[in-house]
Amino acid sequence: MASLFEPGYLALYRSGELKRRAEALRERLAACDLCPRECGVNRLEGEWGFCRSACVPIVSAVCPHHGEEPALSGSRGSGTVFFGNCTMRCVYCQNHQISQNRGEQQSHQMDISILAERLLYLQDNAGCHNINFVSPTHFIPQMVQAVLEAVPLGLHLPLVYNTSGYDSLKSLKELDGIIDIYLPDLRYASASWSRKFSQAGDYVIHARAGIKEMYRQVGDLVVDEDGIARRGLIVRHLILPNGLAGSEESLTWLAKELSATVTVSIMAQYFPAHRAARVPLLSRQISLAEYENVVQLLDRLGLENGWIQELSAAESYRPDFASEGHPFEATAGNTG
Repeated sequence: MASLFEPGYLALYRSGELKRRAEALRERLAACDLCPRECGVNRLEGEWGFCRSACVPIVSAVCPHHGEEPALSGSRGSGTVFFGNCTMRCVYCQNHQISQNRGEQQSHQMDISILAERLLYLQDNAGCHNINFVSPTHFIPQMVQAVLEAVPLGLHLPLVYNTSGYDSLKSLKELDGIIDIYLPDLRYASASWSRKFSQAGDYVIHARAGIKEMYRQVGDLVVDEDGIARRGLIVRHLILPNGLAGSEESLTWLAKELSATVTVSIMAQYFPAHRAARVPLLSRQISLAEYENVVQLLDRLGLENGWIQELSAAESYRPDFASEGHPFEATAGNTG
């Protein structure tokens, strides 16, 4: 029942463990090894590695998001924190305005105490169902510190870790008991494609190991009486044209290595954003046949829990973080 649910980070706060984790994670910024790239730069002194991010978190948007999976968005939205910059360089990135603009996101630096206050705004003023950290991998210490500061202010919502899947096991283990809902991508089954299109040749190894660790921590998705997620794993898989996502191999791996009960979100929203229009293999939306092949694959594998985007999602999803007037809200799930 929703009334009995308590996010794990509250117990860690009471025991002092959340503070210990926050301090240990911050120390790692001195020779940064937060993501699999392990650049080793001193971000505490303002140095940048691959993610082009120093110590102060870059927050591109904080807003209720009504376009996530139904168990996350519900009726009041998912309280989304879009971090700027990224540990990958996907040529088709739909969030490229905030993930790949060569340091221009520095103007969106946000003090951690202010971020903590924004989390309370999402909870108390906007009435969101959860706090959803998007692309948090390179800002894990800052994220945990913000939660630490927000708890005595009254934060009590479940935390969502919304990631590309390119995560370090060492970092994920520090999040055990802090994160309630993991929302990783499983984007590739081929090292050659992940290297060519995302500059991450070791993506498959790290994504699979990370998803296993996430599943160990939180297990299958648990929802309340209103269908709102409280705890568990949701794995997103974006269908790419020309079989580049390795859908059959990736979904087969999920069913066999985790469980057929794992919750899967199949995303059909691909469109040739950013530089993809200049890449022949990625320069078109997915076809009806490609879409139907994945839908049929789910049936064959017995993956029955989750959601399948309609093929028309590619037409309705057009994020624009440069638009003026109101915070970004999308009509489909996020992928960057």
